[in-house]
Amino acid sequence: MPDYLDTIISYICQNTFDDLSQDVILRAKEVLSDSLGVIAAGSQEEEVKGLIGRIVRPGDPQMATLIGAGLRTESLKAGLINGTAGTFLELDEGNQFARGHPGIHIVPAVLAVAEEKRLSGKEVLNALVLGYEVGARIGIACKIRMSMHPHGTWGTVGAAVAVGKLLGYNERAMKEIINVSSSLSLSTSRKTMLEGGTVRNVYSGVSGLMGILAWHLVESGFTGERDGLSTVFGSVVSETFVLEKMTEKLGERFEIARNYFKRHACCRYNHATLDAINTITAKLPEGRIQPEDIAKVEVMTYSLAAQLCDQNPRNMLAGKFSIPFAVATSLVHGDTGISSFSEQAVNDPNIRALAQRVEVVEAPELTAMMPARRPSRVRITLKDGRELDAESFVNKGDLEDPYTSEELQEKYYGLTDPIWGHETAEKVHAKVMALEDVGDINEMTALMAPLE
Repeated sequence: MPDYLDTIISYICQNTFDDLSQDVILRAKEVLSDSLGVIAAGSQEEEVKGLIGRIVRPGDPQMATLIGAGLRTESLKAGLINGTAGTFLELDEGNQFARGHPGIHIVPAVLAVAEEKRLSGKEVLNALVLGYEVGARIGIACKIRMSMHPHGTWGTVGAAVAVGKLLGYNERAMKEIINVSSSLSLSTSRKTMLEGGTVRNVYSGVSGLMGILAWHLVESGFTGERDGLSTVFGSVVSETFVLEKMTEKLGERFEIARNYFKRHACCRYNHATLDAINTITAKLPEGRIQPEDIAKVEVMTYSLAAQLCDQNPRNMLAGKFSIPFAVATSLVHGDTGISSFSEQAVNDPNIRALAQRVEVVEAPELTAMMPARRPSRVRITLKDGRELDAESFVNKGDLEDPYTSEELQEKYYGLTDPIWGHETAEKVHAKVMALEDVGDINEMTALMAPLE
């Protein structure tokens, strides 16, 4: 076993909740709370309801909660459905260094297995931190092919590591679950998000399912290759896998503490542009611009964001990956929440007309600022000839400009109050923020779906 894998596995198996700093524990709670909110809200989408109706049966073992649905089912199905629901609204947290979204791949698997095994809040938080750590570090060490979507790739390994930690795996078993899960990644397509192929929303759900399945495979005697990480992430989905990145400052720097949270309900590549739009409108006496007064909007941004240039998105998902639509709906609604990216908004003739007047181009000097910055420059030209300009170099919610705890709570309650009611949402949040005192995670999840 290569030295880097020895080091990683030894660290995972030896680390305990008591080894984590208060800052890391707090961030893990915030990731869990945020994930519960986006999963609950995403579970209200018709596709998720349809999936639940097709694969969840009344006779299923009541092991794990379907968050936002008020139901329980077996853990494999919960991992799949909760991970899928949590991706639908494009509001799940992420990690800019890993270039992906570790939390939504790992939280559903952690909760499902912890509920099944009736584990404590401390065990949940410890497993979440370590699964996030390994998943994110794989994302940092490799460079996923540009034709691939990062969802459903290294998140599978992160989920499996978290499950192994929950089960108290020794080093030999942890090695096996890592190597088995590394071969359970998806061959994802980046075009799905650009074209609005909603199968993309299932990728993270599959990671949750596969992370749990890896446990059952290992316990059944299945084995992986000697170093599946180096093979899969060094030659299959990526041709670059820098081993040193897997152990760099291990135990000193926690990737979950370098994450970002989202409040714009769309792809992060839109966010710098939307932040610039907010800067422009905040300076106006009336706080907004009348869409009919706009002649054109010019967006200059970095290469990855410039690909989000579709002026005619076909559905909600495609709208979340379209800067012209995001700009137009932001200006029409004065908001970038869930309703601004709904199917109704996508089909709004006023928004679609304004999107035709939004031009997106790559600015090489802005691309050169990546990955440290994700910049955008916006110029709005009004029909009376006036020009309004702004630029943004750091996304709101990123490590460099984080949301406050109050802003994160505002997001959480905005997502959960309509589903559970404020009293229940408040009780769930209070349990999460004191999770180290919870002896059985079902004490928290029973608030969302009562135990029989």
